[in-house]
Amino acid sequence: MSRPPPVPQFVLRGCGAPVNTLHFSCRDPGRPLLFSGSANGCVQVWSLTTRRAERVMEGHTGASVLWLQTLGSPHVLVSQGRDMHVCLWDLSEGRSEVTDSLLTGSVGFCQGSLLDLHTGHWLLALPGADTTEVKVIDLPSKVPVCTLKPDTKLGMLMCVKLWQPESGCNPQLLAGFEDGSIALWDLLERRLLGRLAAHSEPVMCLDFDPGKLRGVSGSSEKAVSSWTLDGQQSLQLQGSVELVNPGISQLSLRHDCKILAAAGWDHRIRIFGWKKLRPLAVLQYHTDSVHCVTFSDHRDTSKGLMAAGSKDQRISIWSLYNQSCPSV
Repeated sequence: MSRPPPVPQFVLRGCGAPVNTLHFSCRDPGRPLLFSGSANGCVQVWSLTTRRAERVMEGHTGASVLWLQTLGSPHVLVSQGRDMHVCLWDLSEGRSEVTDSLLTGSVGFCQGSLLDLHTGHWLLALPGADTTEVKVIDLPSKVPVCTLKPDTKLGMLMCVKLWQPESGCNPQLLAGFEDGSIALWDLLERRLLGRLAAHSEPVMCLDFDPGKLRGVSGSSEKAVSSWTLDGQQSLQLQGSVELVNPGISQLSLRHDCKILAAAGWDHRIRIFGWKKLRPLAVLQYHTDSVHCVTFSDHRDTSKGLMAAGSKDQRISIWSLYNQSCPSV
């Protein structure tokens, strides 16, 4: 007998608008949380125990929330909106207060990226007022670190990813552009290390595995591309997987770097094995474009959870460890 189609472990409803971004915060084993940001400007804090929204916060004057991340603690949240602001929230002791904000000047859809320096400081990469530039600042000081801009016309900045080489070298930044290129910079030297023509259409999303020096990117075309970084800091195209339908909104590597999830414009979530980029499953639940997908930390009590948010205003929660998924 064939296996039944996989279904979500549970579904969160009541977002009131398309869901653009999700972030797990499960460091407190007794209080696992999921943060969501929606197109109506709201940030919702969901309890994964009660499966209900604990609170709804408004800090972007009704402008779409693009990106969320906690800053070292589940009580400090960073949110980025299309109101051209990044907000820092204090969520301790039941508070929901915006304690600080930064003006990005960007009206695009490029999400920010955070890198923990493990010194009580973080690097925050954001799109700048110039549609092609990346601004990097130190948090919590808000001191500018650098501004990076390609010296050739690559079009609008679409996505960014900060990462720290395991060799102890300077922090680096990957950026995807409108012309399909991916660029790599050394932050401290402010130097462009390499550029790769990975797609024929705009790069919508990317993720990177620092351990294997290997990355993956998606675009508006029917393909997910894999690429590597060699010893000479050169980006090399490794291969690609053809999809049935075009458009990937987000790519997310699980924390153990064994599984890759792709949020599709065709309402589907695709699961790949990271080692060979082998298709493993297609998850179907949503009735409109899937905008975001993310994994919980595999070391926490919510082991194996994956969340996906959609234009259909719902958040699906999946357990990929405990659930059998048919291969595609």
